[in-house]
Amino acid sequence: MPNLTLYYMETCPYCQKVLGFMHDNEITLDLKNVLDNPRFRDELLEAGGKTQVPALDIDGTIMYESDDIINWLKDNPTP
Repeated sequence: MPNLTLYYMETCPYCQKVLGFMHDNEITLDLKNVLDNPRFRDELLEAGGKTQVPALDIDGTIMYESDDIINWLKDNPTP
């Protein structure tokens, strides 16, 4: 199982789309709100080169775009 972290902002509708999918499918991941903690924003910038959210960190590889993240979560069920 890969190490997964979702970077997000509460006010972002695309983040809410991913969080809603996770809720509906009982998926729990490490969540990092980039507005609540500037360190998380810096982590995302260092790892992926930009601060766009939602961003799913999959073992150090950053995936952007809500639909891509949802599709990845569908194809890679979490325990």
